[in-house]
Amino acid sequence: MTARQSDTFAMRYSWLGIPLAIALCASTIAADKEPVVLFNGKDFTGWTATVNIPGVKLQDVWSVAPGGILVCKGNRPDKLRGYIRTDRDDFENYTLTLQWRFPAGTPGGNSGVLLHTTDSGALNVWPRSFEAQLNHQNAGDIWVIGTTCEIEDADKRVVGRRHYNLTDNSERPIPEWNEYKILCDRDQITIWVNGDLVNHVTKCSQTKGAICLQAEGADIEFRNIVLTPLTK
Repeated sequence: MTARQSDTFAMRYSWLGIPLAIALCASTIAADKEPVVLFNGKDFTGWTATVNIPGVKLQDVWSVAPGGILVCKGNRPDKLRGYIRTDRDDFENYTLTLQWRFPAGTPGGNSGVLLHTTDSGALNVWPRSFEAQLNHQNAGDIWVIGTTCEIEDADKRVVGRRHYNLTDNSERPIPEWNEYKILCDRDQITIWVNGDLVNHVTKCSQTKGAICLQAEGADIEFRNIVLTPLTK
């Protein structure tokens, strides 16, 4: 998708009022439970690792740095691919917020946040889920992994498993922190990058599951991973 196409889609959504309606709806949602801190900033309590290379342990790829930073050493010569997954697999109807960045001196690369994760091994090492893309300069794309959903202007915005975002211009330069806000409300997923509405899909084929962070060939860091349950 070109920058011009992205601008066209954004204008079309603006005229339809869809982003405004979504934003207004989201602003009226309150938490009926306390926020759930998924990563405690100290260790990997509540997380389990899965990788495509036998014998590799969580600690071989993931570590904790000062300041509560979750570090993924995903750029490895052995071409490792995998993810860490929350032990809880019953998350539904929530807002997920987190920050990510690619370390200084790196070119960025690929990673993602997997939502509504269920069966393992749905596509090679990847579990059945919806991927909120973190590939550098493509954050906010949604990739389906053994799942289905619907999106506005699908004839122009869907290529294979990829559901293109509305703008590739919302990410900050490396190594600045970026902010993800992901609203999972029943069968809909809405994504903001650094405050910009970048994607919205409906009729998701599954609406409940674990949350995962990918190790997909790039060094990447995360922090402030918080899930807030929703109520209308």
